[in-house]
Amino acid sequence: MLDRLPFLVGLRYVRAKRRNHFISFISLTSMLGLMLGVAVLILVLSVMNGFDHELRTRILGMVPHAKIEARDGMVEWQSLAEKIMQRDRVEGVAPYVEQQGMFSVGGNNEGAMVNGIHPDWEDKVSIIGDHMQRGELSDLVPGEWNVVLGSMLARRLGVGVGDRVTLLVPEASITPAGVFPRLKRFTVSGIFSVGAELDANLAYANIEDMQTLGRLGDAIGGLRLELDDLFVAGSETQAILNELGPGYRGSDWTYSQGNLFQAIQMEKRMIALLLTVIIAVAAFNIVSTLVMVVTDKRADIAILRTIGATPRSIMGIFIVQGLAIGLIGIAVGVAVGVLLALTISDLIGWVEGFLNIKFLDAGVYFISDLPSRLHFEDVRNIVLAAFGLTFLSTLYPAWRAASVQPADVLRYE
Repeated sequence: MLDRLPFLVGLRYVRAKRRNHFISFISLTSMLGLMLGVAVLILVLSVMNGFDHELRTRILGMVPHAKIEARDGMVEWQSLAEKIMQRDRVEGVAPYVEQQGMFSVGGNNEGAMVNGIHPDWEDKVSIIGDHMQRGELSDLVPGEWNVVLGSMLARRLGVGVGDRVTLLVPEASITPAGVFPRLKRFTVSGIFSVGAELDANLAYANIEDMQTLGRLGDAIGGLRLELDDLFVAGSETQAILNELGPGYRGSDWTYSQGNLFQAIQMEKRMIALLLTVIIAVAAFNIVSTLVMVVTDKRADIAILRTIGATPRSIMGIFIVQGLAIGLIGIAVGVAVGVLLALTISDLIGWVEGFLNIKFLDAGVYFISDLPSRLHFEDVRNIVLAAFGLTFLSTLYPAWRAASVQPADVLRYE
């Protein structure tokens, strides 16, 4: 019976109606604080996971995970692509030619990176085909000099499908009449939108047309790779270069986009740390609750000690009581946080419709709704952190309860 004493008495103290309503109020406040802290932390981390996923899907769906280039030009690229595709971590390979240039039409000038692509290969390494607003990649037929523009780039140029644009490249052509910049007229055959900065500075043309414009002959700029895990891009690129031998160079997505994702991860960690402080404050409110309970129950503690309860059992009573308060708050917080994380997009949409406002303008941000992705690892870590803080907050009051001397308390009873 004495072995079960901490659980029996501790849980009874949680359920009991106290004469001191202030103690009940502090207990409720601690419970609500834990609930709100846990729920908000789950919700915020889920939203940040959603933003991270959207950025990774949209930006890195357009930006190659890795690129392999030949120092002297890559001509026999088909055999090289087949060799690279045999590697376990490589899921797709596509040829490309990159050309920095400036589009001009009707007095509007906009700089852009023009990617020469092979329409039949591009879907293996890019999501561009899934984000075409108008036209198709198959419209990029060799010799027809068609171009696909990002939606923001097309808007700034004031062009649509069927309009003609002039591409100026930073290379000079020497003619009998003098030196002139190299330029070519293209027809806009399609417009894409991925909802990111790439919509303003990226365009696609057929790789053979870009080879002709760049006077590359049969050579291409290099091969773009799609990997099964973007976080192994650096090591996989180096392994491929070691296998190919000298004469090749490579790069991966971390050179162009790594700082962005590092910033997101750092921001996620800092916000998690700050919100954990809220949980800590709520957890340590349990200290004041239990200290007042110990003061209120000194006579009960003394009686339990006289009938054989050990100091360890007395500590267990108040540890159980504090953990019960904390676990109720954590459990309700997890339920509320998970529910909000799974429904926040629909909830924000309903609020926008009800108030006739827009929280995320697609013309300003790269998304129009609030993304959320719930990760079990985040929920687990939050629960463990909240439980650990709650347990620590029970130790001092429990020690004070175990230090009560029965003779001193019962002397005047």
